[in-house]
Amino acid sequence: MATAHPIAAVAPAPGRISVRRLRLTDFRCYQTLRLDVDGRPVVLTGPNGAGKTNLLEALSLLVPGRGLRRARLTEISRRIASDDPDHVRPWAVAARLEAGEGAFEIGTGLDADGAASGDAARRTVRIDGETARGQSALADRVAALWLTPDMQRLFTDGSSGRRRFLDRLVYAFDPAHAGRISAYERANRERARLLRDAAEARRAADPAWATALEDTMAERGVAIAAARNELLRRLNPACAAGIGPFPAAGLAIDGTVESWLDDAPAVEVEDRFRAALASSRAADGAAGGAVTGPHRSDLAVTHLGRGLPAAQCSTGEQKAVLVSIVLANARLRAADTGSVPLLLLDEIAAHLDGARREALFAEIRALGAQAWMTGTDVALFAPLGNDAAYFTIEDARIVGASIETGTMLQGAFS
Repeated sequence: MATAHPIAAVAPAPGRISVRRLRLTDFRCYQTLRLDVDGRPVVLTGPNGAGKTNLLEALSLLVPGRGLRRARLTEISRRIASDDPDHVRPWAVAARLEAGEGAFEIGTGLDADGAASGDAARRTVRIDGETARGQSALADRVAALWLTPDMQRLFTDGSSGRRRFLDRLVYAFDPAHAGRISAYERANRERARLLRDAAEARRAADPAWATALEDTMAERGVAIAAARNELLRRLNPACAAGIGPFPAAGLAIDGTVESWLDDAPAVEVEDRFRAALASSRAADGAAGGAVTGPHRSDLAVTHLGRGLPAAQCSTGEQKAVLVSIVLANARLRAADTGSVPLLLLDEIAAHLDGARREALFAEIRALGAQAWMTGTDVALFAPLGNDAAYFTIEDARIVGASIETGTMLQGAFS
């Protein structure tokens, strides 16, 4: 039988990130909730629909992006039967965290003005009480990776999910990547709208405006591609080693801009990308967006033990490959930065066999990671013993806890 740690064990990261307090207001099924924990892994159990995954979703909003459900801001707001269909409550997630630099607080949510504005709403972000300019500031303080049951289709669905997965892996090492992604996507959307409007009016797009947007796309896009290439260069050796019963994996990126960087320096690739965008304005306008760029790239993953693309492996093998990649990323971050990301693992135990569950728990211990795990059967988490805190959730209430240190306060529901 494979051992739990075929590559050298790592000491628990001294700068690991851990949540010590989580507060929710009008978030999904929770009217209010306060949960205090002591930094150990957290196990949330209860029946389906109790509100376990909602807590993981709240934690996933402590990093840039739309969280593990990719939900619109207005969809997150708590609703009750008597609500007007158009009524959206402001919601909030607040957390106190600890890392190597000490304790800090993050708050994010949809305020009253945002709730009233519907699809145009933006979430606010506050760090230690100060309003941040945007979500990208979160990447400077927190890194988080998650696995959900829906991700079992990651290798067979469209490329957008794989790009997001890859970019979250990059965030753990390069926090500025989040800002680049945001700036690139904004410029890409504005250029697409400019070209579409011009095509509909049967006129040429404003060349100065188009050029300015393409300059942003070239600069940010090449930086995005370079960061992805660098991450895979560093991550592939760790993934190729495998971790116990989790398979070795090979990662490659299939992208035009990424491939250009294999043969030329970044400044030349920027010029090449800029020229490609300028020459394809008519085609891009007809297509509804740029046909070339890092927003078109794809992540290719291979199960090295079988020599097969992950998409051709069984569902169980695909899940194991995903876990292997996430654990390798966490190990690499621990070795390089002394910090481990939060791990948000939804229904993970139910989707692994006994050997892989024990290997996962052993790796979480070795890393010193704070993993938040959900499940319906607490017995599946027995190998964690007293190394985790256990909470039982029913109908959006914490109804029971087994925890040696720290406190638990019950959430309210209506």
